[in-house]
Amino acid sequence: MKFVTLNTGDKMPIFGLGTFQLVGEELVHSTLDTALKLGYRAIDTASVYRNETDLGNSVKELLPKYGLSRSDLFITSKLDPRDHGLEEAYSACKASLDRLQLDYLDLYLIHWPAKAKLKSEDTRHPSFRKESWIAFERLYKEGKVKNIGVSNYTVKHMEEMGSYASMRPSVLQVEFHPFLVQTELQEWCKANDVHLQAYTSLKGVELLSDPVIVTIAERTDRTPAQVLLQWAVQQNIGTIPMSTNPEHIAENIGVFRDGTTAWLTDKDISEISRLHRGEKFRWDPSHIL
Repeated sequence: MKFVTLNTGDKMPIFGLGTFQLVGEELVHSTLDTALKLGYRAIDTASVYRNETDLGNSVKELLPKYGLSRSDLFITSKLDPRDHGLEEAYSACKASLDRLQLDYLDLYLIHWPAKAKLKSEDTRHPSFRKESWIAFERLYKEGKVKNIGVSNYTVKHMEEMGSYASMRPSVLQVEFHPFLVQTELQEWCKANDVHLQAYTSLKGVELLSDPVIVTIAERTDRTPAQVLLQWAVQQNIGTIPMSTNPEHIAENIGVFRDGTTAWLTDKDISEISRLHRGEKFRWDPSHIL
């Protein structure tokens, strides 16, 4: 496993298990069991995923099975957009900790740059973002979270934080894949020592079957999914693919097989990046004031 050093000095696995749409006690347990057995040590969830309770129960049961302790895992959760606000955000984190049965989170993210049920152009969004971030800094100072960050923020939202934040976010999590190469955000994160983490790395049959991806996969004796994940990892971009299929869970972490961490050439990475066409599979935060 490759690790990245966050701006707090903490180390985070560059690769983890996403849990978006992973629901149901038995499925959560079996998926996490497979992942831990295969070497996954980072778990990404969110309040809106409605699986924190099941994940907490599974972690508690499975850690002894694999001889692991809490410190061996890097666990991320996120603020529900309904809970933007000074006291609301603080209380929401404590509720997530209770559901997960944890004393602390390794990373807590603002999930969305807008408060739920308000129009995208509502002028209150910047104030809510500020209040939530102040609450996050309090949670960090109290040791309830080891790192704080944001998700789905644009460069505009990131730069706005400079007017009120006393701490830089450790992580920015956004949609990022070869059909959506967010170069401006990538460069901003590098310049400001914020780790960029990608979601939706494997979304879309068209992406997995693209001739460029397939050709590189055949040449490197890898799968298209592994090529897509490696494209991110080799650029030092974190990725959190989700699957409930044991074979796919194993395939995904197979990007690290044989201890090789850089098996794409610079030409491969450039060719893959040129597939960019600005296509979003998920939500578009660019219209949020």
